[in-house]
Amino acid sequence: MASNKTMVPEAKAAMEQFKMQAANEVGVNLQNGYNGDLTARQAGSIGGQMVKKMVESYENSIKGNK
Repeated sequence: MASNKTMVPEAKAAMEQFKMQAANEVGVNLQNGYNGDLTARQAGSIGGQMVKKMVESYENSIKGNK
């Protein structure tokens, strides 16, 4: 069963910072705390930006290991 718990509690602050950075990059005004007023498009653009940056990071790590 899927869980919304952070596997490594120490990583929570870093993930929040990463999310805020991604939101800033796509022009979404994300607040600390409740953000239920975001549209699905805005929330999706934040998630998409986060995935894009994670893929780029992984690709860069592979290039560095060759």
